[in-house]
Amino acid sequence: MDSLHIIMLSVLQGLTEFLPVSSSAHLVLLPKLLNWPDQGLVFDVAVHIGSLIAVVFYFREEVWRMLNAWIRNVAGGQADRDSLLAWWIIVGTLPVIFFGWLVDGDIEARLREPWIIATASIGFGLLLWFVDVNSKRRRDEFDLRLKDVLAIGCAQALALIPGTSRSGITITMGLMLGLSRRAAARFSFLLAMPVIFASGVLQSVDMFAEVRPILWSDLLLGVLLSAISAGLCIHYFLRLVDRLGMLPFVIYRVLLGVLILALLV
Repeated sequence: MDSLHIIMLSVLQGLTEFLPVSSSAHLVLLPKLLNWPDQGLVFDVAVHIGSLIAVVFYFREEVWRMLNAWIRNVAGGQADRDSLLAWWIIVGTLPVIFFGWLVDGDIEARLREPWIIATASIGFGLLLWFVDVNSKRRRDEFDLRLKDVLAIGCAQALALIPGTSRSGITITMGLMLGLSRRAAARFSFLLAMPVIFASGVLQSVDMFAEVRPILWSDLLLGVLLSAISAGLCIHYFLRLVDRLGMLPFVIYRVLLGVLILALLV
């Protein structure tokens, strides 16, 4: 890959990993439009590592509090809201691991058809708009209960359908359950950490089957750029989401889906 290829894909992945606009739709559309070769699993692993670094760094204080509280709770200490939130992140991750195990490689490959990605981008985008307009938005992430977390976790499993957007569908379910926009986004981003980590591990296993040279300078650039773009995305999204609402992202998703249908189907 040349430098422009690396820069554009890295920044695109970092931004779209956390915005409710579907990273898979963008990573399918851009190489097709520009007639680029497949970037390969090694590069995919690298940019996901960058996104993981960004979200862990941004929430480092919350992660440290949750980890300490969770360890104390497991050791017999009293549960508090930080330990409970840590448990909810674990519980919320289980459905996507289970359904990801059920979906084998052949099914996953068939789901990457452009018309499926476009339909999911439009359909789930409109659902996000409807829920955002009609939600009460009175709760925060510390008000979640087990049934709420299971619902968000099962919704997250729908992101196995390319075009759905992991952050988009979890924010949608959070809003549906009465979370504020900021709280729904925060819980979605916290929930992303084990999912991105697990995805990176699985991709790393497949990566070793690839027979192609590893250009470490390209990978390091990809990690750096995806981390920077993802960190900026998280920061400004959380600052602006209450003011902007979800409509700009819904409009963007619909236009993106139409563009994919027009150009690739």
